[in-house]
Amino acid sequence: MLNDASILFQIAGIGIIVAMIHTILKQMGKEEIAQFATLIGFIIVLAMVIDGIADLFQQIKSVFLYQG
Repeated sequence: MLNDASILFQIAGIGIIVAMIHTILKQMGKEEIAQFATLIGFIIVLAMVIDGIADLFQQIKSVFLYQG
């Protein structure tokens, strides 16, 4: 799992890049493609968050099922 701060910076960076792409495409008149780009960015961030939550649950499970 990545460092806690680095995952937040990655998500923020993806958000900024997606917002810029969305704005550029919307001003070009390609609103459908802009919405699609935003959806793809959301899916990427959602996958990162789900991976982080899976790691969190794995750590919680290892704490409560310690068999040493």
